[in-house]
Amino acid sequence: MNNTATATTLLTLGLLDSAPVAASTPAPSLALTERIAAFFRTRGIAAFLVGGSVRDALLGRQAADMDIAAQADIASAGQALADALGGRYLRLHQDWQIARVILPPGSIPAHIDLTAIDGDIERDLRRRDFTINAMALPLQYAACADWDDCLIDPFNGLRDLRRGVVRMTSPAALREDPLRLLRGARLAAQLGFAPDDDTAAAIRRDAARLTDAAPERARDEFMKILQAPGARNGLRLLDDLGLLCALMPELAESKGVAQPKEHYYDVFNHLVESVGWVDAMFCGDIHNDSRADIDDSGGINAADALSRIPMIDGIREYFGGAVSDGCDRLTFLKLTALLHDVAKPATKTIEASGRIRFIGHHVEGEQTARDMLTRLRFANGGVEHVARMVRHHLRPTQMAQKGDMPTPRALYRYYRDAGDTAVDTLYLNIADYLAARGPELDQGDWASHCELIRHILEEGGRQKSPETLSRLVNGYDIMKEFSLAPGPAVGKLLAMAYEAQACGDVTTRSQALALVERSLERGGDGA
Repeated sequence: MNNTATATTLLTLGLLDSAPVAASTPAPSLALTERIAAFFRTRGIAAFLVGGSVRDALLGRQAADMDIAAQADIASAGQALADALGGRYLRLHQDWQIARVILPPGSIPAHIDLTAIDGDIERDLRRRDFTINAMALPLQYAACADWDDCLIDPFNGLRDLRRGVVRMTSPAALREDPLRLLRGARLAAQLGFAPDDDTAAAIRRDAARLTDAAPERARDEFMKILQAPGARNGLRLLDDLGLLCALMPELAESKGVAQPKEHYYDVFNHLVESVGWVDAMFCGDIHNDSRADIDDSGGINAADALSRIPMIDGIREYFGGAVSDGCDRLTFLKLTALLHDVAKPATKTIEASGRIRFIGHHVEGEQTARDMLTRLRFANGGVEHVARMVRHHLRPTQMAQKGDMPTPRALYRYYRDAGDTAVDTLYLNIADYLAARGPELDQGDWASHCELIRHILEEGGRQKSPETLSRLVNGYDIMKEFSLAPGPAVGKLLAMAYEAQACGDVTTRSQALALVERSLERGGDGA
């Protein structure tokens, strides 16, 4: 389907008011589409563009793959198609007729997913989950300018697509696979749609069955919700449908848990709003509700608040970097924003004066987050990434007295301890601060907080990290100079010397050794 054809199709179907510019057309190239169609036609194989490929093309959305259903033996057809397109064949399941053809780098789409049709195409569509996923187009017509007379649409999915509705094909479709409960919410969140009343009621009724789905599949659907701009609204939808706490029951404990007067929301709503502020920082989503005006009396609104956040050069590219499980730093930042105070209910105390405290919630929360993500089969790298941020999310405001800036030593220790998540944790702290104050954000306090974060970012960036420091001494030097045996004490003395070097307290080898000597004379080991 070429650019002109795609635009004409969307205009004909009433999904666009005007033709998109050519550069934004997300559909596969006409040449590739015709090559694929010719492959199946010359072999006498009935093949159809199906599911998400049809839905996304009609919406003008970029798709990473092309979904094709074919009346063929997928193993042989898939290998032959891969050979014809210069791609690579991958069998996705040993027992089921599903496979993938991975196309050469730079291709749009990047890969083709193939499934075998059991019977006719309408029978195949009737087994699908939601009406907007239950449309098909004979592949030979995919490059045509007008799909009206060719679209196979037994459930009126095109109508639902126009109305912005996610509707189940039948109640049985949701019962067949509990993951579909979450997928329905994910589709609505990603597309900005809403479930129809019957679908929403069916999901609420069976929400507890989400625990029957494979954890890693549920994880992937959930992370797609967080990946999308407007993730806060997606979380609200999940909560409304009973799915959020079915997936993460620990969050249920945070509902209704009151916080100190500095906080506008209870713990649960604070967590969700923190995710919203991450989106506001990086995706331009200012919630689209009354809280866009943060403080009616102070004259500061969301746009003003966001304009003060220090956005260092390259920060957007930085948050586009991969972490694990196919997700980037920004998605993991949203995940951590949702979990950073998860242990507050377990650590809540109320003093005789009425003061509310959550002593150690960052430490307990580190382990709670680790347990939650392990249960959902996150890779170890992602688990530890989140756990470390949860542990250190309070550090930026604890590094100096209010009104003061952190010392070089405090900065060194922060970057040493937070490691690869140091920058991420600073932006988590920003979202945490905004979500804590809510509509009562004070203009002066906010300006001071942003200056603090800016200082930590800029001065911390100027320091040499422990990994890149050209070290003045090593462990062998210390053992030889002071006749020490290998052990933890040597490591602590070495860490002390590195810290002093990073902070500029020592600049030569002899000064570093003198520092170690003074520590030993005091009976210390550098701790």
